[in-house]
Amino acid sequence: MKVYTKKGDTGTTQLIGGTRLPKSSLRIEAYGTVDELNSYIGLIRDQEIEEKHKKRLLEIQDRLFTMGSLLAVDEKGAKMKLPEVIEKDVLNIENWIDDMESALEPMKSFILPGGDTRVSYTHIARCVCRRGERIVVDLNAASPVDPILLRYLNRLSDYLFVLGRALTKELNAQEIPWKPRM
Repeated sequence: MKVYTKKGDTGTTQLIGGTRLPKSSLRIEAYGTVDELNSYIGLIRDQEIEEKHKKRLLEIQDRLFTMGSLLAVDEKGAKMKLPEVIEKDVLNIENWIDDMESALEPMKSFILPGGDTRVSYTHIARCVCRRGERIVVDLNAASPVDPILLRYLNRLSDYLFVLGRALTKELNAQEIPWKPRM
């Protein structure tokens, strides 16, 4: 299988199912942003962090590939069997959040992203996740998507925020509260 097909040279791409769309379409933007998020998750996983985080991030990457494939299906549907994002995937993220939060001090204010490069990467991923969620919400308004995808992205952005806080603690980095200038 060649990487290049030349079929996209005119600015269109093919969905699973055969429909061709402009590369600028909302559906392409949705799964492209999920792909971008997956790359940032890989960047976090490549850092010197605890193995339990790497294992969880690898599972998240698998779910994001699944989500990308589900978003890439045309309205006629796929003739092939595709993997699914299921409720257990959302529950796993919630359990991971609870696990990390049990070791953290309660938040008393917003915090400024940063403190260590590894923490900053999680905040970048969180922002990309939120953008992906907004795009999927827009796509859903135009062409319904499975609601589990929205729940997964929403929970994943929460997970990434808490992961940033957990890494801050594990790395002995400074968590800087936001103190608005009045």
